[in-house]
Amino acid sequence: MRVLGVDPGLTRCGFGIIDGDAGRRLSLVATGVVSSSASAEIGVRLLALEEQVECWLTDYQPDAVAVERVFSQHNVRTVMGTAQAGAVAIVCSARRGLPVALHTPSEVKAAVTGSGRAGKAQVTQMVTRLLAMTDPPRPADSADALALAICHLWRGGAQRRLAAAAAAAAAPSAAFPAPRAFRATGG
Repeated sequence: MRVLGVDPGLTRCGFGIIDGDAGRRLSLVATGVVSSSASAEIGVRLLALEEQVECWLTDYQPDAVAVERVFSQHNVRTVMGTAQAGAVAIVCSARRGLPVALHTPSEVKAAVTGSGRAGKAQVTQMVTRLLAMTDPPRPADSADALALAICHLWRGGAQRRLAAAAAAAAAPSAAFPAPRAFRATGG
């Protein structure tokens, strides 16, 4: 499975593409960061980001997209920009019919390092190790995007299996047909 991880941001938006499956070795396909000037108009910045997301989707043909879920911060302006950039990636992916998953930063950290409170240096170190990279991905937005893709591969498979099991459990089977309602009769 090929996953595009997106670490959203208006000033810097990280992208990371990996191939792999749960229980199998992961491989790096591509990683990078798209930047825009903070002085540019918001519409121009979002359009430029959309063009880049479309390029990554076209060039690498991912099977799924993982985007960092925006979490509450004290800086409302930063939260808004992050949410807007994430929405661009979600819309571009949805337009192509690609499944999109949102993962929280602590969920990503826990999946990659084993601790939801890991620092950026730990995440980068584990991403470097897991993808057998000779040098750590730079800048941090690139490492975070790769971590999102890894998290999705590892957690997404489990989530798909749980959803399939729940659907199978909810569906009546031929061996055990769904119970029928009976009306009590007076006797």
